[in-house]
Amino acid sequence: MLKSKDLLGIKELTSEEIYHILDTASNFQDVLKRDIKKVPPLRGKSVVSLFFEPSTRTKTSFAL
Repeated sequence: MLKSKDLLGIKELTSEEIYHILDTASNFQDVLKRDIKKVPPLRGKSVVSLFFEPSTRTKTSFAL
């Protein structure tokens, strides 16, 4: 598991953490090849993103 939640570069990562990231990416590639593109822990669940503050990016896209 990664020590921090922010990844700004790989210099601070151990080789074990880099392999963990690559293994996770490989697992997600396998998920994309399935008919049902959900990982087992998320089957039958909905994932929603909630934003509690105005977003400059969203505001700008609606202004265009």
